[in-house]
Amino acid sequence: MVFEVIPAVDMRGGKCVQLVQGVPGSEIVSLDDPLAISLDWVGRGAKTLHLVDLDGAIEGERKNALIIEKIVRSCREKGVSIQVGGGIRSFEDAVSLLELGVSRVILGTAALQNPELVKRISSAFGNECVTVALDSKNGKISIKGWTEECMQTPVEMGRKFEDLGAGSLLFTNIDTEGLMQGVNPVPTKELVESVSIPVIASGGVSSLQDLQVLRETGAAGVVIGSALYTGRFTLEDAIETTRCK
Repeated sequence: MVFEVIPAVDMRGGKCVQLVQGVPGSEIVSLDDPLAISLDWVGRGAKTLHLVDLDGAIEGERKNALIIEKIVRSCREKGVSIQVGGGIRSFEDAVSLLELGVSRVILGTAALQNPELVKRISSAFGNECVTVALDSKNGKISIKGWTEECMQTPVEMGRKFEDLGAGSLLFTNIDTEGLMQGVNPVPTKELVESVSIPVIASGGVSSLQDLQVLRETGAAGVVIGSALYTGRFTLEDAIETTRCK
């Protein structure tokens, strides 16, 4: 099975940023021109890009929609898959992105608050077009830009959304996200073993060894942000390290 390395392009206020544990104002990276950055990742070997409108995730308004549209149109021509999250709150939001050429829409808060939305999108476009984001803090699901904690666990929600038609899950361990202190593979492995759909891991990657650890959990891939932007390793090295041999 191919383990996919997916660069993150998180956007806030029109810039490409990396936050510490999703907290606004904690930027450790703030770069202009997300389109140029996206195209650079593609040039370096990325087959999928992970785009997040952080303004949408935190405030509920997709302020970076036009930038995302430019990225999708430019990268689609190169055969790159694009997954987009942040502020997708309705069926209409999802339709607009999928018709634009986005490969997968990522539903977080909207899926938790309106689970039937997952089923509706899956029925209309196919389950491969729907990814549900399960963000976990202290073993519980967090929503609304990680500002509210729910009682449910990732395993409980993963099984539920698989039944509702989600084609994949994006699991972010908030406890390690953005800290650059390494990964905790245990919760990822628990989720992978609890569902039959692909699980993409995220949160805490700071070394090439972390990638190997996550690959061994059975995850289908990993989203990487801060480690790439701060030069801990290159995308080329990450792809080579995780290639099946």
